Amino acid sequence: MRNSIHTLIAVALLGWAAMALAQKPSAYPAKAQTPEQQNTDDGQCLAWAKQDTGIDPAAVAAMPSPPTGPKGERLVGAVRGAAGGAVIGEIVDDDSSKGAAVGATAGVMAGGRWARQSQGAQKQQAQATQTQTLDTYYRAYGACMQGRGYTVN
Repeated sequence: MRNSIHTLIAVALLGWAAMALAQKPSAYPAKAQTPEQQNTDDGQCLAWAKQDTGIDPAAVAAMPSPPTGPKGERLVGAVRGAAGGAVIGEIVDDDSSKGAAVGATAGVMAGGRWARQSQGAQKQQAQATQTQTLDTYYRAYGACMQGRGYTVN
């Protein structure tokens, strides 16, 4: 229970950090551009970055998270646990059925842990991909704005 809470907190923090890293950079006029000129340049550079990279940041931000749900990890854990428990029960107590029952129970619990770990890893991978994609787009935007005489941070 405690590990799952820590995992959820870590995933949430990584998600927030990833979104913070993928924010649109700020462009400051370095050659006395007017606010109207800056708005024009901003719009043109956003459009150019979209065309040049093929990335639409609105579509990337709206990408659904990977599907979650059981993928058979608990069942696999139960089967493995039952098999191992049956062997151990037969050796120790000459009763494979008791060992199989105990092993299956332990296997179901281990399978649940594997499922949670797998789902967390999938979410982290999706967030990393999203961040990398947006970073590529905003690097193109920043290059465009720098080419038009802005300081980009």
